[in-house]
Amino acid sequence: MSRTFDDARRWARLGTELVIKAAAGLDDDAFAAPSALPGWSRAHVAAHVAANAEALSNLVHWAATGEPTPMYASAEERAAGIERGRALPAAELAAWLHDSADRLEKRMAALDEERWRAQVVTAQGRTVPATEVPWLRSREVCVHAVDLADGVTFADLPDDFLTALCDDVVAKRAAAPGPAVTLRAPATGAAWDLPGAGEAVPVTGELHAIAAYLTGRDAGPLTADGTPAPALGAWL
Repeated sequence: MSRTFDDARRWARLGTELVIKAAAGLDDDAFAAPSALPGWSRAHVAAHVAANAEALSNLVHWAATGEPTPMYASAEERAAGIERGRALPAAELAAWLHDSADRLEKRMAALDEERWRAQVVTAQGRTVPATEVPWLRSREVCVHAVDLADGVTFADLPDDFLTALCDDVVAKRAAAPGPAVTLRAPATGAAWDLPGAGEAVPVTGELHAIAAYLTGRDAGPLTADGTPAPALGAWL
């Protein structure tokens, strides 16, 4: 993976700033408008990001104390929390987004080197060191800053984050192959190969376009012969 712990901390702060700044300018009607995610309003996205900060704070607590503290009590509890949050008035939702992010940042800042190495379990059931928490958070806030559909695009995110994001998505997709695709971003020299059925389809484009394609946010750049890139399944 082309990322370090310090990279992830930096990206998490950047993404948090983008999300909070966008949310601060939204009123009730703007929050109720559709996001870039099918079936979700902007309020759904903001509530999800706020709830994610609280869930990751649980993992930081686990690392700090050794007390097993799952991100969510259940998938149902996770969904219910988002539904409650998206119904909040704009000012309360924006405050929850800000305050939950602030609490997470303070808890992470309090961990020492030994506690960062403690093992925790993600919502997907993966056992990872707590050092993975900043990456999990950066992925959430940076991608969902785009999903708020309020002016932030993948082109506004740093190239090093986009490269790390593509590495991460390709690794996950490789575990459940779909169509075979070779992805190239000539401007940065980045390249990925998605294993899958059939002859690999070459796709070339800007790094931000490839990231949007891999995460299911865009149809993606065109193939070498000008046809659309192969459709991919859900990312997460």
